[in-house]
Parts: sequence; C-alpha cells; structure tokens
Amino acid sequence: MDRRRFIARSAGALATVGLGGSVVAKQLESRHGEQASINPSAGEGEMATREELFVRYSESVETLHAGEAETVDQITATLLNIAKKVGERQRHTVRGVHAKSHGLLKAEVIVPSDLREELRQGLFANAGSYGAVMRFSTNPGDILSDHISTPRGLAIKVIGVEGEMLPNHADQVTQDFVFNNASTFHSARAKDFLKSITLLDRHADDSEALKQVVSSAAQTTEEGLELVGQKSAFLKGFGHPPTHPLGETYHTAVPLRFGDYFGKMHLVPVSGNLTALRGKHVDHPDSWNCVKDSIVTFFQTETAVWELRVQLCTDLTRMPVEDASVEWDEHLSPSLTIARVTVQPQNAYSDPRRVWVDEQLSFNPWHSLAAHRPLGNIMRARFKAYQASSHFRHSAEGRQMVEPRTIEEMPD
Repeated sequence: MDRRRFIARSAGALATVGLGGSVVAKQLESRHGEQASINPSAGEGEMATREELFVRYSESVETLHAGEAETVDQITATLLNIAKKVGERQRHTVRGVHAKSHGLLKAEVIVPSDLREELRQGLFANAGSYGAVMRFSTNPGDILSDHISTPRGLAIKVIGVEGEMLPNHADQVTQDFVFNNASTFHSARAKDFLKSITLLDRHADDSEALKQVVSSAAQTTEEGLELVGQKSAFLKGFGHPPTHPLGETYHTAVPLRFGDYFGKMHLVPVSGNLTALRGKHVDHPDSWNCVKDSIVTFFQTETAVWELRVQLCTDLTRMPVEDASVEWDEHLSPSLTIARVTVQPQNAYSDPRRVWVDEQLSFNPWHSLAAHRPLGNIMRARFKAYQASSHFRHSAEGRQMVEPRTIEEMPD
C-alpha cells in the first residue's frame, strides 16, 4: 500500500491515540545537544549587533483571524465533550490533554547574575532562585498503558514570582511554561486544530487495543518515511518511539512575549546523566508504567540539570507568530541560555504528590506575568479551552483548585 493510501485509510484510527500530537524535533534536538551554551558575557560589540536584530514586541505582531472567536468556542466545546466521554468511561475526570503524569518533581530554577541586558526580562530580570514543580506527561487525554507510546510533554510551574501578572492571573505568584518534545505545533492555526480534535472526538471511545495498533503502525510508517528522507507530522503525533523522557529537549513550540522582545522557549538537558539518555529507550517498554518507573528509578540517586533557553524573533516573515507549524531556524536566531533548572534526588511519584499535582493543580501558559504573555492564535485558543477544561475537571471531581504560594506546599 503506498504512503498516501495508508495515511488516508488510517486517519480515523490514528485519531484514537489522543490529543496534541506534534513533530518530534530530532534535528533541533541534535543541534541543541551539540550546541554549547551561548556566553551571556559576550563582547559588547557582538551583543549590541545581536540586540539590534531582535524584533521588538508590539501588539502588531499578532493578527486576529476572521471567525476566530467562533473557532475558539468550538474548540472549547469539543475538548469538553472529549473529557466528558473519557470521564464517563473511566469513572474519573482527567485533563483533556496530558492526562497521565509520569514524574512529579520539586525543582530549582536559577537565574544567573551575568545575563546581558536584552535577556533581563520578566522573570529573568533579576538574579535569583525559585522553587518549581515539574510535571512530565504524555499527550493523550486517556490514562493509557505506557506501551502505547506517544509524544512527551513537560509543564513547569515556577513559584514565588513577583511582577505584573495577566488579568486572569492577578494576585498569584506563579509562572507556568508548557512544553512538548516538538519544535512546532501539529496544526498551523486554530481552525486546523479544530479539525484534528473533531476527529479525536469521533474516536474518543475506541478501545485501548486499537490505540496500541495505531500507535505501532504510526511509529513503523514514520520510520519508513524517514529512511527515504520524508516526515509526517500527522503520524508522529500518534506514534512516538519509546524513548526516555529525561533525554528529550522540550519546546513551547509557539511564541511568548519576552519583555521587550518575544520568542520560543526550550528546555535542554545538559548534565551528562541526562544527555546519556538521548534516544535511549525506557526500561521494560512493554509494561504499563514503564515511563513513570524509569523516571522514579533515575531520581532515586541522580541529580539532573537542564538549561532554559529563549530563541528571540529576528524575522517576522520567516519566524511567524500566527503560524505555529513553522520551525524557527536557529541559524536566524540561536537559542540563548537564561536559567538553569536543577532537580535533586527525590521520590518522583509519591501518592500525596500525585493527588496534589494531578488533582488540584493546573498548568496553563496563561498563568503568566504580563512580560511573558502567550502569543498567536493557537495560544489565544488555549486561553478559553484550558480554563474551561480546568473548571470542568475540578468541579466534576469535587476538588479545590490550588495555585501555590511557596514550593513548601508540594508534598514529598
């Protein structure tokens, strides 16, 4: 069967795996792995030249699309419908996306004192140390066996942040960053995203056995395409190699404001014990909780370090805000290190943590300083959809929504 016929025949089945599939950024990952951190103390002339290249943030970098409000309403309604179907089947309401967590970590985010002026923006304006919650997950809105391997996600909630918050997050002290292990979003615009989740809604009740078949087929077909120099974002979104999540590079995939500028964020593993896991499979990949078990085993003894980097926009045409499917070329603007994230040995998945993080917390890019406001129509769609999903989930389970004030609130 040729490639186009396979994709066409598999479209309905592939939708069963879950929401939010994205292209695995192998090339960018490799580039990040080889790239040394850019020296924040580079020469004055070099940095002045670079600063002149960055596009200044203004409201004009965003463009509202015709019919966008109606599209967002339809996205929100569709996601809630999926959550209701899954909740009824499982007798427990979970997140509409990234339902299953695999690692719940207490971390430290350290902003250095020697960042250049153009990088001292928002959360990174002053040197300091912050407590943070890290939640590793996979994309589907179902609680599935880990041997159904799908793209990886990571959310970080930085706690103790001061500054002007967005109106929906007033009086809070947290900043959320939401990542996937893909450098682009699988849908260019909100209207394309609506088409994909409408397909998911039609297949939300399909069996786990079928989802396993689809995941395996997608992985095999994608590997075949890559052998002949081709890729399919659609296929990669539903079948992901069973690689270790701690070896992945994570991306916001869509831009955020960065004070006077704007760009995309990346979280890059830098400690040797993390980079050694790049491309390696998790232990016992056919077991139900193999992803979680691999993370828990690692943090029984290991300390891990990532770099948080920002890729600032230098060209609005080739680095667009409103098309989330376009990869921003690092030759146009290399990622610059703005902080380090460190996790010490700990119990990465205790029962108290699971209840607190999975049942009470929510992670939303709109939990944000005004200086890091999400940008683009995909992010604007997320505002209403994430908010509605969180309210529905907490209400259905009778759980109080929690937004922490200190990292000490996180259970051991």
